[in-house]
Amino acid sequence: MPSEKNKEKIILDAATALFTTKGFQATRMEDVAKQAGISKGLTYFYFKNKEDLFLALTKRAFDEFKEVFKEVKRIKGKSGLDLICELFVQVNAFAAKNQVYYDSIISFMDLMKKYNDPNTREGISPLILESEHFQKLLTMYHDPAKLGVMMISQGIKDGSIRAELQPEITFYTIWSMIIGYEKMRGPISQDDKDIKINQESWEHGYVKLMRDMLKGTVQASKPITVQGSLF
Repeated sequence: MPSEKNKEKIILDAATALFTTKGFQATRMEDVAKQAGISKGLTYFYFKNKEDLFLALTKRAFDEFKEVFKEVKRIKGKSGLDLICELFVQVNAFAAKNQVYYDSIISFMDLMKKYNDPNTREGISPLILESEHFQKLLTMYHDPAKLGVMMISQGIKDGSIRAELQPEITFYTIWSMIIGYEKMRGPISQDDKDIKINQESWEHGYVKLMRDMLKGTVQASKPITVQGSLF
C-alpha cells in the first residue's frame, strides 16, 4: 500500500497531468481521482477542494523553481553578471519544460497583488485563503528572488555589475523583464513580414541588452548645451 506521502504525491501528479492537458477550469476532482486510481473520497481527504489542490501544485512549483535558482547560484567561477544571464536561460528552460508549474507561479503572483491590497483581498475565494498550502506559500514565495538578489550583490561585489545599483530593485526589475520575455515568446514566434525579429535574434539581443544595462554600457546621451544671445 502506498504511504500517506506517496498517496499525496500520486494525487498531485495526476492533477499536474490533468491541469497541463485540460486546464484548471475543465478539470474536476473526480477526474483527478480517476487519473490517480484513488477514490474521490480519499482525494478529498488529502485535498479539501480543487483550489487547495492547485495551491499544493503551486507550492511544488515554487520548490522546483527555487532549485533552479539554487543550481545557478552554485555555479563556480562565474561573475554575478554571468550568473544572472545564466538564470535567464534556465528560467526560460524551466517555463518551457514545466509550463503548468510556471503558469501557477505567475498566477500566484497575480493572486498576491489582490491579497496585498485591502480593497481587493475580500474578493479572493475563502477556499484559497483557508488552504494550508496558501499559508505555506505566503512564507516562501520570495525565496527564489532572495537568491537572485544574492547574485546581483555578488556581481556588484566582483565588479561585473554597476556599483550604484540597488540589489533588490535591480533583481526584481530583471525578473519582471524575464516574465515579460516568457509571455512574449508566443507573439514573437508568429511570422510577420513587418516585424524584423525572431526567437533566436531576440534571445541573443535580450541577453546582450541585459548585460549592457547591468554593466553600465548603456548610457543616455547628454543634451548639448548651446549658448547664444537673445539679441
